[in-house]
Amino acid sequence: MCGIALVVGAGADAATFTRMLTSLAPRGDVEESLMEEGLLAGTQRLRIVDRERAVQPWLSADGRWLLCYNGEIFNHSELRAELVGAGQRMRSLSDTEIVMEAFLRWGEDAVNHLRGEFAFAIVERPTGRVYLARDPLGVKPLYWSRRHGCLHVASEVKALVPVGARVNEVGPGHHGWAEPPLAPELAPYINLLRMGESQAAIEDPDEAVKLVRSALQDSIRVRVDTDLTVGVVLSGGLDSSLILLHVQQMHPDCVAFTVGTPDSDDLRYARRLTAELGVPLEVIELRPRDVRLADIRTAIQMGELTEYGDTINAVVSVPLFRRVHELGVKVVLTGDGSDELFGGYPMYHDVGADQARRLFLHKIRNLGRTELQRVDRISMGQGVEARVPFLDPSLVELAMRMPLHLKMREGQEKWIVREAFADILPDYIRQRPKNPMSYSTGLHDRARLYKPLFARLHRSFGYDLLEPVRRDFDAVLMKCDNDLDRAIAENAARQDYTALEHAHDLIGAVRWNIVPMMQRLTTARRRAPARSEK
Repeated sequence: MCGIALVVGAGADAATFTRMLTSLAPRGDVEESLMEEGLLAGTQRLRIVDRERAVQPWLSADGRWLLCYNGEIFNHSELRAELVGAGQRMRSLSDTEIVMEAFLRWGEDAVNHLRGEFAFAIVERPTGRVYLARDPLGVKPLYWSRRHGCLHVASEVKALVPVGARVNEVGPGHHGWAEPPLAPELAPYINLLRMGESQAAIEDPDEAVKLVRSALQDSIRVRVDTDLTVGVVLSGGLDSSLILLHVQQMHPDCVAFTVGTPDSDDLRYARRLTAELGVPLEVIELRPRDVRLADIRTAIQMGELTEYGDTINAVVSVPLFRRVHELGVKVVLTGDGSDELFGGYPMYHDVGADQARRLFLHKIRNLGRTELQRVDRISMGQGVEARVPFLDPSLVELAMRMPLHLKMREGQEKWIVREAFADILPDYIRQRPKNPMSYSTGLHDRARLYKPLFARLHRSFGYDLLEPVRRDFDAVLMKCDNDLDRAIAENAARQDYTALEHAHDLIGAVRWNIVPMMQRLTTARRRAPARSEK
């Protein structure tokens, strides 16, 4: 994984490019660049695959094409064998080279050969034409901006703030060409919301169990194909526990990371599971009173998130990934995406089947700017690559083909996932209900104290060049009784909470925070030794 920065066009400004590339420094451990008239390109490269030879920007053998690439191609070995079999000579064992050679062989269709989490830009050096592409789910980010006849491309919004022009996103599953000074012409190469439509629905539970089990195991297998230590972000819940169970079997060197309050269920479950598996566990204890304004500011600066709830979740993620980085772990797997795919949210079960599917599709379409953006920014902001096996397109396609009754059954969410791995999941994990950590331990309510400042801080970093902070869509949806059309219309009519809504929320947060503080003071007084009377 990397952070990429690119300026193409006559008069490309070196000072602006340097600021862009410097702002992405946390995403890598080595800075690499190429600067020539009309083309400034660079990466902050996190060295994982063929660490010595995968130097970027990567040039084609004839020097005509230049690649800036962020991501991992999990089928790079298979593609290399195919390309070599067709007569192509290779200079490395890197997936970076595979992206270039796939493009040279298949052109724009190369994206349909790549299995991975990626975003990249390829420049035709003689003409200045630029090809942009992003993975189907939007796991990896890519943005662009135009100014003074130049195209600016980068991995994060913060890198484009120095340009001082509107920032635009390359959508998940989109690709296309730009000819500076014109804007890119982008189009989807995959219709994410219609995946699986050409295949029959999966109605039989036994068939569904086999398919889910095989797809998840394969997705994890390709994501642990590294000689580096593999970390697992472990909440002690169903999804992350499944990831850990498989990583421990598939990779000789793994470690688990858990963040939570000292008395949280997450820590209790994580300690029990890792002890039984013999996997090292790194615990990051976080108390509500530890969350300060500086932590909020860091989460907003790092995360670039535009919904309040995502920022609050980022506040909890920052110390976790900071510890991962401190221990020198570069690759971690997370359980993100399972709730969206397999019915982990109550909204799916409070409406009819047709409406539930629309809600499901809405969640999938927006993952790139919500959950996946948080995971990417907070992990890569500290030099850690987070991989998301539940969001492999093969699993997404399976989830598209499954009716709701296989995802929610007998009052239990994600029933099919629990059933598929019933033989390896400990009962205490398999039967554990969903319990969002930050909401259940006071961390969320602590961060709520600072919510009125979120939008102002977001603007102070210049992130409104892309879009402003807005209401949590899930909260709007709940207010609209899970009617998606009503929620979309209401969200379009008013983006942010009103001053009164912010005030009500702040009062609730203040009340919650006062109670534990008073309890601590009372406990301290009771424990204090009584003064002797004279």
